[in-house]
This record gives sequence, structure tokens and C-alpha cells, in this order.
Amino acid sequence: MAEAMFGQVLTAMVTPFDSNREIDERGVVTLANYLIENGSDGIVVCGTTGESPTLSHQEKLRLFRLVKKAVGKRGIVIAGTGGNDTAASVTLTKEAAETGVDAALLVVPPYNKPSQEGLYQHFRAIACSVPYLPCILYNVPSRTAQNMDSVTTLRLARDIPNIAATKEASGNLLQCAEIVGESPPGFSVYSGDDALTLPILSVGGVGVVSVSSHLVGKEMKAMHTAFFSGEFTQAAELNIKMIPIVKALFQATTPSPAPLKAALNMMGLPSGELRLPLVAANESESGIVRQALINYGLLS
Repeated sequence: MAEAMFGQVLTAMVTPFDSNREIDERGVVTLANYLIENGSDGIVVCGTTGESPTLSHQEKLRLFRLVKKAVGKRGIVIAGTGGNDTAASVTLTKEAAETGVDAALLVVPPYNKPSQEGLYQHFRAIACSVPYLPCILYNVPSRTAQNMDSVTTLRLARDIPNIAATKEASGNLLQCAEIVGESPPGFSVYSGDDALTLPILSVGGVGVVSVSSHLVGKEMKAMHTAFFSGEFTQAAELNIKMIPIVKALFQATTPSPAPLKAALNMMGLPSGELRLPLVAANESESGIVRQALINYGLLS
């Protein structure tokens, strides 16, 4: 099994906004420090949870610099630089590398729906433009309307030396197992779905890019420690304990990160508003979040 070169628990951080929905720099630094101090081995900046589609090119670079400076050498910082315009993604990834981030996260292009060959050429172009920067593929069909199959992922893993890992949010354990079983030495599979993290570890995954680790980072880290120590019953118990939090954060009626931002605001952690077209969790949705936090002991 591959080593977790980026750590085991990577948190896909929200982007804290102020009342005008501008970047809250102090909040960004505070939250980044909180995550590193509470179970996260690293932070993904400007991913889906960070509302990346609503952030400008310059805002993304500003966030990369802020979080990298805040985290320093205490954890990994991964820049979300992928998009559906290959040329723009190349430019952003090159500029992100100059901010000192440790890796780039490259999502399957949304909306365009490229073929598997198109996906290969897209990721190849970006990764080859920054051969000195490790790149992580991100497959999330629920957001992009396109699954990158295991054949394409493995082709990229074998052909491009700095494509070092994939974040798999396909929900397909067979696909994850195929990638693990046939990938070259050093290539890692991370879960992109909190609810499937333990099953993905069981087929050879090395960690998770998590949303719920904002709230239960220490427990998420403890689950990984238990699993890799052979304490499988303990890992299962920790997983079961976290399930109500995961369910509250991924409600069918409102997309992430709306429930997470509601939770963070309730706990007094930096979060703020969402940018349109996302809207805040409604009263019912927020009530589910609040009850889950109370039951877990995160709110009184």
C-alpha cells in the first residue's frame, strides 16, 4: 500500500466570509490554525467546500498565501487549482506553486463533460506545466456529471511522475480498489466522501479529504490511527460515532458547505455567509445540524 505522503486527514476548508461576503482574512488564519491543532494533517484551500467556483483568480492566490503562511511547516497546504478551462488551470497552478503550497488538487472539469481522452490530456497538461509540484486528481461525479474511470486515473498515475494521488468521491468501492491494486508505487488513493472513508481504507486507501473534520478532526484522526494499528473494532466504533455529524453535514435538501457553515457559526468558529448561488441552510436544516452538534457534545 502507498504511503500517505500528504498525511491521513486533509480538511477541505471552508472560505470564511465577512458580512459583505468578502474574504475574512483574520477568520481564514484562525480557522486554518484551529484545523491544524485539531486533527488535520493538512488543508485543502479553494476546493468544493471552499466555494471555489465563486472565488476569483486573485482571491484564490490570496487564500493560498494566507493559509500557507498561517500553517507554516505544521501541515500540508493543497491548492485547489483545477477548473473546466485547461489553459486557465495551468496558469493558476503555476502561480499557486509560487505561493509555496505543497501540492495542487485538480478536479474533473465540470460542465464540459470531456471524454476520457480529454480528461487525460487536461490533467497531463496541468501536471506537466508544474513538474516540481505534486498533483492530486479529484474525481467527484456528483458535482461534475462525469466519472473519471480507473483506466484513465491509472494511465495518468503511470505516465506523469508528479501526479501523486487521487481524491476519489465516485462512491464506487470497486473503482477505488482497482486503482489501489494497479497503481504504480507511491501513488495514493484518498477518500473524497466522509461516509465511505473507512471502507476506502479497507480496500487500500491512505486517508481522507474531509468536510466533517472541521468538527470531528481529532476523532477522524483517531479512526485512522486505530485502523492502521490493526484496531479495527475501535476504528469502526469511531466511525459509527461520527455518522450523525456526517449525515447532518450532507443533507439531501441543501448542498455542502451550507450545513457546515451553519455548524461553524453555531460553534463560534470563523465561517460567515455563503456566496450566491449557494444560500444558507434554512431553519429546518439548521435544526438538524444543531441537534447533531448537541448530541455529539459540541454544543450545550
